[in-house]
Amino acid sequence: MDDIRTIGTIGAGHIGGAVAKLAVAAGYDVVVSNSRGPETLAGLVADLGPRASADTGAGAATRGDLVVVTIPLHAIDDVPVEPLAGKVVVDTNNYYSARDGHIAELDEHRATSSGLLQRHLPSAHVVKAFNHIGSTELESHGTPTGTPGRRALAVFGDDPGAVETVSRWLDELGYDAVQGGTLSESWRIEPGTPGYGPRLDADGLRRALAEASR
Repeated sequence: MDDIRTIGTIGAGHIGGAVAKLAVAAGYDVVVSNSRGPETLAGLVADLGPRASADTGAGAATRGDLVVVTIPLHAIDDVPVEPLAGKVVVDTNNYYSARDGHIAELDEHRATSSGLLQRHLPSAHVVKAFNHIGSTELESHGTPTGTPGRRALAVFGDDPGAVETVSRWLDELGYDAVQGGTLSESWRIEPGTPGYGPRLDADGLRRALAEASR
């Protein structure tokens, strides 16, 4: 992870804030952003400390070596494209039709939510992660490498190198990573599946992914 020193977040809600907190604790610089402007993030930046700063979404995308997109699915068309070319982009999104409106491709199981972000960011390397854990749990459930029963998080992506990068990063943040396959398989950790929500170690999460049905 020597080449990744700064984490950008597009979105600074519950999950975005939790990821930023863990990243700072692991020694990374963090650039947070939201749709309302960097001035609205002064309190979060103060809480995160001197390694954190706020910027626009485009600024966070540009400055981040690895960028976390953590906004409602219906807003992904607002994610800047050019600054993310060639970068690893972590997608935390879930599809909720009551919030996002009905999306036929997802309702008909012809696509996945992370696949839609990858299509919007054709030159980025999208990896799905963090979508099946609550923010308070994310902040508190992390443990050192090798801890018995350590909680695991699923990662899905089309680029093996990006998946491995995110897996190693999750280990630094306190979690085992279970690589579940390509983005087309990421429905296995969407809302309503066995792995979505419960606290599972790596073996338990692998079983849950295997048991998922669409």
